[in-house]
Amino acid sequence: LSPRPLRHLSEVHRRVMTAAQLKSHGVATAEMNEQCRPGGPWQQILPGVLLLHPGPPTSEERLHAVLMYAARERSPGVPSQPNPGQEHTAPAYPDAVITGLAALTLHGFSATPPLTALDTIDVLVPRMRRLRSTGCARVLRTPSLPTPQQVTGLPVAPVPRALADAVAELTDAGAVRRLLTEAVRAGHCEPAAVVRELNQAKLLSRPHVVDAVDSLLAEGRAIAEDRLYEMVHVHGLPDPVWNVDLRLPGGPHLGGLDAYWPDQAVAVELDTRAPRQGHRQDDDALWSEYARKREHLERLGITVVHITPKKLRDSMEQQAAVVRTALMAAADRDPAAYVVVLPR
Repeated sequence: LSPRPLRHLSEVHRRVMTAAQLKSHGVATAEMNEQCRPGGPWQQILPGVLLLHPGPPTSEERLHAVLMYAARERSPGVPSQPNPGQEHTAPAYPDAVITGLAALTLHGFSATPPLTALDTIDVLVPRMRRLRSTGCARVLRTPSLPTPQQVTGLPVAPVPRALADAVAELTDAGAVRRLLTEAVRAGHCEPAAVVRELNQAKLLSRPHVVDAVDSLLAEGRAIAEDRLYEMVHVHGLPDPVWNVDLRLPGGPHLGGLDAYWPDQAVAVELDTRAPRQGHRQDDDALWSEYARKREHLERLGITVVHITPKKLRDSMEQQAAVVRTALMAAADRDPAAYVVVLPR
């Protein structure tokens, strides 16, 4: 195109370029218009974004084109792709993040359509940007951009945010349930993070979303219980009694526990709370209930270890060490009060 070398551009950036980039390479507007004439060698894929070959764009080209269209304009002549070795110092596409179904596909979801089947690609931009949806780019404005994750070199919304943006457009209850279930089952994220994003997007007033969230939370608890079972056996902890209720003899119910070691009076409780829209008070009440139960049990000499599903997933060995320490410390404590242990 011009004497300026293009070695700093990846292969896709030799095929998709903005008009500003082409001008910085010495290509005049008249020349661009000539190349983009019907039947010509180039084509305008989005306003100000040119595909430098005839024929349909690839999925990768469409993704880069959408980001080029949505990204905040840089100074003329500044490449949109960082130089090798500078990937972590300058984002390739400032103020533009792929989200929705395209982002989930990039994250490796199997329940989403392939990129070639998507008519539009969702892209997040700051709320104050004056940019309209057009062609294959669907622009979503947001008060605050999420911190993107780099997937195949593209800025992509984290899974919980991408899920919320995808679910906002879906009316098929089955499709919503499949997406939420895969997010948790495949280990992409924890249920609480998903519910938090759905809550912020004000989607928890839709019945089909609420139903899917209920399934999601049940799925998340089942997975957390499996991980707790795995933690005990992989890290060689003594067998507890699983899923039990404690009561004082002839007295009140003390609460349910996920695992309990009667000889050492050590209990493990999974914290699988998730925020729900309009239920902040309920969430606070549930936490108060957790705290009350813990205080009551500890007054009786029972050590309670609270574990979140995220900690079980990300640092199982560390959580096993916490439980092991509590079991070993039991020998130095006064004996706990006598309690009745019943199956839950």
